[in-house]
Amino acid sequence: MIKMEQAVTNMDVNWWRGAVIYQIYPRSFQDSNGDGIGDLQGITARLPHIAALGADAIWISPFFTSPMQDFGYDVSDYCDVDPMFGQLADFDALMARAKELGLKVMIDLVLSHTAAAHPWFQESRKSRNNDKSDWYVWAEPKGDGGPPNNWLSIFGGSAWQWDARREQYYLHNFLTSQPDLNLHHEPVQQALLDVAQFWLKRGVNGFRLDTINFYFADKYLRDNPPLPKAMRNDTIAPGVNPYNHQLHLFDKNQPENLEFLKKFRDVLNPFGAAAVGEVGDAQRGLEIMAEYTSGGDKVQMCYPFEMLQPKRLTADFLIETFARMNAVAPDAWPCWSYSNHDTVRHITRWGLTDAGARAYIALLVCLRGSICIYQGEELGLPEAEIAFEDLQDPYGIEFWPEFKGRDGCRTPMVWAKDNASGGFSTGKPWLPVMAGHLGLAVAEQTGDPASMLAHYTRALALRKTHRALVDGAMTGLCAIGDAVMFQRSAGAETLVFAVNLGEASVELDLPEGVWTDIGMDFGGTAPLGHSLALAPWGYSLLRKGE
Repeated sequence: MIKMEQAVTNMDVNWWRGAVIYQIYPRSFQDSNGDGIGDLQGITARLPHIAALGADAIWISPFFTSPMQDFGYDVSDYCDVDPMFGQLADFDALMARAKELGLKVMIDLVLSHTAAAHPWFQESRKSRNNDKSDWYVWAEPKGDGGPPNNWLSIFGGSAWQWDARREQYYLHNFLTSQPDLNLHHEPVQQALLDVAQFWLKRGVNGFRLDTINFYFADKYLRDNPPLPKAMRNDTIAPGVNPYNHQLHLFDKNQPENLEFLKKFRDVLNPFGAAAVGEVGDAQRGLEIMAEYTSGGDKVQMCYPFEMLQPKRLTADFLIETFARMNAVAPDAWPCWSYSNHDTVRHITRWGLTDAGARAYIALLVCLRGSICIYQGEELGLPEAEIAFEDLQDPYGIEFWPEFKGRDGCRTPMVWAKDNASGGFSTGKPWLPVMAGHLGLAVAEQTGDPASMLAHYTRALALRKTHRALVDGAMTGLCAIGDAVMFQRSAGAETLVFAVNLGEASVELDLPEGVWTDIGMDFGGTAPLGHSLALAPWGYSLLRKGE
């Protein structure tokens, strides 16, 4: 039995502000036992890479006991490690190593739903009057036997599944094997808060909260209204999915969530822990972020999908996004990310050249907010092409070939090019390694000052060096053609950052003052007097004063 870490009083409770969080998808990070699937011991062995990169924290996608029908996002035991990934002792060893390296550890909690294999659901479906009969969202059929309303699943089709035992439908916003918990029921809330306590006592520094705005559904089960075609987009679901045809007023984003998030924050506070919520909403992401991070009594930060969308992030869209955010949530603390385990890698999604990829990370480290880096992003990995017969993702299998699923961004991390699995495993990887990835492996880039890995390392170091970039104010945001410019300031330090996100040169007039370059070793452009000439994909970071 390990000694649980206790809540502490002497801590940096704001460690999360401006933090660089490195996302690990455990199935694909490092395999330690040759079964072709990554595991906790593998993660522990590779933590020095993340520390050397300059990250402040890691976020580990789910490693809990699971039937793996959605690869861990279908949990059957919140308080244990799936044997595929190891055991609790392996997690404790990971925590100890991360602490030695100065890395905070955040884990992915999936609180909106469980696996159908979870004992809670197995009990709930037995009858309408057992101890857990109200722990999931059950509903009577319509008079004609159809589902209770028109809600749709993100994974396609109705969000309702018939259960013959209870002769009722249960709600599933994702796979039919992922029934939604009924958070209107107080015992469910308490059980989930107890889960958070379990991991906090084990030493974790916080949580990434999956689908945070899906926790509550409308208790009256009202139909969602249709969404006009002109307002539809494929930020949350692929365009071929009818999920995009509804305005999701009632199946998520319910006001009752605010009180639950306050309870969750009360659990976090004694441990100095933080939470970042995933806000999955195509229309109101920034507004929901404002609600969930306001007042200092809910979650500390959320990441909306503005920078995870299919269309390339442009200067004009950046201006629009921050204008909206400042209007609805001036004090909210966002967590920005270009790529993650659910989206096409941004180098491919946005069609970026090497120069473009370097410009975008320069922008990311200078934005106000915390940031997430997805494993392999620091190597410049493009999306992998996966043949249909190699697909694992049920989402891609359902909508192939118009939507190829999420496997292309989940292929194994490449550490070396000395075998077909890129140093990830001695066995056959669960997803194939793309041949084009091997030349981008960590070992190939290490020691090369011109590599993407070196560029990311310099970028993160630059952010850490300047407090203004970590948690300073951001003002004066403006766009000139395809270029964007803004100031960051904290204490006596004022910086100006400019980046050209286009393929034509741009000349900018600098704000009043004397500006000196501080980022030339990062690849930036020096000013010429009171103006700044930026070549395509050029950028510059300047300090005010002599």
